[in-house]
Amino acid sequence: MDTLDELLELLESPDTRKKTSSKGKKRKWREIEALKDKQRLRKELQELDIFADSVDLDEFDFN
Repeated sequence: MDTLDELLELLESPDTRKKTSSKGKKRKWREIEALKDKQRLRKELQELDIFADSVDLDEFDFN
């Protein structure tokens, strides 16, 4: 999380919208990539069928 000085600097800068928009886009992109990675891992585990019927994949936290 940003320090108070960095937050104040962002608020006082003239192009605040552009910076926050860029940060928001990067954050959203990281979230999308994390979701894709989770889906990819789940699909690979299902294809390998390592757990068979003994364990439900929904029980695992793929973070």
